Amino acid sequence: MRFAKGHGTGNDFVIVPDLDNELDLTPELAAALCDRHFGIGGDGVLRVVRTSALDLPALADGAPAPAASNGAQSPLSAGGAGSSLPPLEWFMDYRNADGSVAEMCGNGVRVFVRYLLEEGLAQGPEVAVLTRAGTRTVRVARDGQFTVDMGAAAVLGEGSADAGGRRLSGLAISVGNPHLACMIDQPVGAVDLSGPWMLGPAELADGANIEIVRLLGEHEIEMRVHERGSGLTLSCGTGAVAAAVAAAATVGEWPAAPAEWTVHVPGGTLAVTPSVTASLLTGPAEIVARGVLAAGWAGRQSPVRLGAI
Repeated sequence: MRFAKGHGTGNDFVIVPDLDNELDLTPELAAALCDRHFGIGGDGVLRVVRTSALDLPALADGAPAPAASNGAQSPLSAGGAGSSLPPLEWFMDYRNADGSVAEMCGNGVRVFVRYLLEEGLAQGPEVAVLTRAGTRTVRVARDGQFTVDMGAAAVLGEGSADAGGRRLSGLAISVGNPHLACMIDQPVGAVDLSGPWMLGPAELADGANIEIVRLLGEHEIEMRVHERGSGLTLSCGTGAVAAAVAAAATVGEWPAAPAEWTVHVPGGTLAVTPSVTASLLTGPAEIVARGVLAAGWAGRQSPVRLGAI
């Protein structure tokens, strides 16, 4: 099995090219690939699949089929009545570090497109990618930054989380996947994000990413995140959008005319323009290595014995 390793602001991924949908990417295999001691290591797996090879109504693991495009032109596409993009060719099958299926990953889709471009599988400067949260359009800028049309952000209501004896309140927000973004007035590093979490309301019954957010200045915030299925990560693209929504709501700018927010995460800096119609996320994407798994590696994996450490 060939693979590549990439990251976006420290949010790292194992990239598995499976162009013709021939690989049985089980939860166990995905988790083994992401294991930082026995595998390659990553916050998730990005499986690269041609849409023509997919049975879209019956995606692996019973996950919901990707939403069909509504025909609306991405705000990243240049003028005219129709989209400037070629036909939709690629599906990003994203798995969390624990092997579970996720709807969307904002850092991951930038890395996914960087891989497509470097492998000659797509032509820039704009690439459309199918995800379980719908179609996401990515534009490559001359400075090497990647901007993603993340789709609509929606505030679902107020929510809360309990962890380590502390109760946090925030906004339940959907960015194609669920988030609880909690504004605090102290450095984000002061909050224990290790979990486990008890979440509310009902919209978060299946879990959510938890963001701790602090205002630093005008349209500038810092954020830390605990990702559902992956744990603590250095960055989260959809989480950065959710954090910007929560900050905009705090200063009375949501859902008014969108403004760009600078979002500092442990792995770097992202730019976010949150919107009820099409939020934009801008940041870097790097491919750091390519390789081939050793023959028989997957069959030799076994869980670490409890109490071994």
